[in-house]
Amino acid sequence: MTLRRSVLCVIVLAGCCASFVSAADPIRLWEGAAPGALGQADQDIPTITPYLPAADKSSGTSIVVCPGGGYGGLAGHEGEGYAKWLAENGVAAFVLKYRLGSKGYRHPVMLGDVSRAIRLVRSRADGWKLDAKRVGVMGSSAGGHLASTAVTHFDAGQADAADAVERQSSRPDFGVLCYAVISMEDGVTHNGSKANLLGKDPDPKLVELLSNEKQVTKNTPPCFVWSTQEDKAVPVTNSLRFVAALQQNGIAYDFHVYQKGPHGIGLSEGRNGAAAGDIHPWGKDLLFWMRQNNWLK
Repeated sequence: MTLRRSVLCVIVLAGCCASFVSAADPIRLWEGAAPGALGQADQDIPTITPYLPAADKSSGTSIVVCPGGGYGGLAGHEGEGYAKWLAENGVAAFVLKYRLGSKGYRHPVMLGDVSRAIRLVRSRADGWKLDAKRVGVMGSSAGGHLASTAVTHFDAGQADAADAVERQSSRPDFGVLCYAVISMEDGVTHNGSKANLLGKDPDPKLVELLSNEKQVTKNTPPCFVWSTQEDKAVPVTNSLRFVAALQQNGIAYDFHVYQKGPHGIGLSEGRNGAAAGDIHPWGKDLLFWMRQNNWLK
């Protein structure tokens, strides 16, 4: 542990300056090499970093957070930024460092990483004093595509697996999709995310499989979905199609389209006319939705 992190942990535990406790180090999703690893560098090792609320504020709910970045990078304000805010509001957040197309990875590696993260959180829920039946997934932009993949492509786990983590279900209990890439169809998708996820000239069947608006079923968990009308990078059509599929299948959802706001705004709308650091209304809307569903106190 670095000196800076040691000091931070002491301050947090003393209750002086923060209402959450962050793990000193990321946790590897697999003890050995991850399935499909191309090497042993940091970019080849998927992890989760926990941000745990103070015990007196904890709701028992947790969220695996998938940062955006076009499947080519990981945006900090959509990872750690969200996680600290969630922890301050009583939700344990686990920021996922998933493997990237810019480093040579393609589907299904990214789905394998987020699925493993959900299983891992469930398998350790007791130790973190969390409810294994209240584990959500959240993502923005391409991270939103990964989250939408998690809520539409999951399994119940392998009951006889030697690895106890693999016995857990990978189905999230709810999803939070922030200005998410949903479709892989040309004219709707984000082309950079598609290329990094599927490669150039992907098989049409793969495009269909990862166009997640077409993969919603009656087993898809409830979702909170939001976007902005002004988003030029990821058209709101992605969210509209996904919500239409949720409606068709009778899945509970909360849906918000805000008129203004550029792509990638994260929690703060400071660069769009509001005071810097102001929480965008979607944050309050999300907390309200979570309270309605008894995921928050």
